[in-house]
Amino acid sequence: MKKAVFPGSFDPLTNGHLDIITRAADLFDEVVVAVGKNTNKKGLFETEERLELVRQAVSDLPNVTVGQIDGLTVDYMEEVGARYIVRGLRNCKDFEYERDIAGANSILDDVETVLLFAKPENQNISSSMVKEISKLSSNRLEAFVPPVVVKALQEHFN
Repeated sequence: MKKAVFPGSFDPLTNGHLDIITRAADLFDEVVVAVGKNTNKKGLFETEERLELVRQAVSDLPNVTVGQIDGLTVDYMEEVGARYIVRGLRNCKDFEYERDIAGANSILDDVETVLLFAKPENQNISSSMVKEISKLSSNRLEAFVPPVVVKALQEHFN
């Protein structure tokens, strides 16, 4: 069985993330969306909120589960029995970052990183951008995030 982990902070989950999860679910027997904390950024939603938003957004994907990651991705992968890491690429900057992380992960453990290119409509979406738009107007979010996240953002900023 081929099992993959898609790690990220998902703060908030975007349509780009959801597209990568959906496509990974077509490629692997099981995909675990590993929700963690980005120590370099101030979070908008608490971990439990992010876990629940992701769970709701992927509820129609039978081979996708959601878990919490607190340490190294390779340690979490060992814990859940996965050998593949899935990551999305929007641009050249993402590629360089992901290349370096993939190299470090392959030194830390015997894992493979699978990179999926963002679809054109998702190449400019980032969680940071979604947060900024949400602060200014919570009525124009549907193009960027799933409906469950639109609702959560509207509640958060209203």
